[in-house]
Amino acid sequence: MTLKIITDSACDLPQDLVQKYDIDVLPFLVYIDEKEYRDGVNVTTRQVYDAIHGGSVPTTGQVPMDAIVDTFKKYASEGRQCLYLSFSSKLSGTYNTVRLVAQEMKKTFQDFQVTVVDSLSGSLGQGLMVLEAAHMARNMVDPDRIIGRVQERAKGNVEHLFSVDDLNYLYRGGRVSYASSFLGGLLQIKPILHVQDGLMIPFQKVRGKKMAVKRIVELVKERSFGNQDQIIGITHADDPKTATQLQSLLQDTLGYKNIIVNLIGSVLACHIGIGGVAAFAVNAKVSEPNFLIPGETI
Repeated sequence: MTLKIITDSACDLPQDLVQKYDIDVLPFLVYIDEKEYRDGVNVTTRQVYDAIHGGSVPTTGQVPMDAIVDTFKKYASEGRQCLYLSFSSKLSGTYNTVRLVAQEMKKTFQDFQVTVVDSLSGSLGQGLMVLEAAHMARNMVDPDRIIGRVQERAKGNVEHLFSVDDLNYLYRGGRVSYASSFLGGLLQIKPILHVQDGLMIPFQKVRGKKMAVKRIVELVKERSFGNQDQIIGITHADDPKTATQLQSLLQDTLGYKNIIVNLIGSVLACHIGIGGVAAFAVNAKVSEPNFLIPGETI
């Protein structure tokens, strides 16, 4: 049997790819107006954005333990080997919870083979790793090789390059000062952020959304592997117009052919608010850009 790929709903993979590659996606908890929901089960990303537009301030909680236990028990009883690729441990406690559940599960199912990997990523940065693993599993690649590839990717091999519109959300999360948030709003300052060791880090400021998009494209050119066949991920915080602009620039100026575009999911939407856009790409630190052969599409 093939290696079973499991992840959580912070990965932001489009549902058609989740279904195509038979990926199990466990739900984070989402709280809207003090009501608890399971991401992708009884609340959609669209509903979360609608709540934010309506003035609510949704929050999130870890993937519930019963979802992890039930999933591992199912595959342990079937004798399936599993790989769980989690949202960054620097942003959520889910990785440690999954790791502890896996240890406990092995006491009952002693032959259960499960590897839990901290992606140190989120959104389509995490999603690209999950998709690569699932594609390799579907093509019957040896599980040890798949696990090794994912562990390599998790060591800072996937670039997360993004900008946000509403600095108040970053201020609330402790990532920018009140002064930066207040003045940034007045002057249309857009921070450029990346992920470093699993944390979202602001590292540059530009003025206006057009400059932010242009700078993200420049950074993709500087940091990505540079293979036009490699997969590029784009996510947006309910801002499809800006996502389309970013996609067009990446295609027209850099020649990328394989681009996934999706909404930033509920987990990160609760932390960055409305507006903003991100690009994700395997960087130049690796020997292979992704699992695709030249001319192949996802």
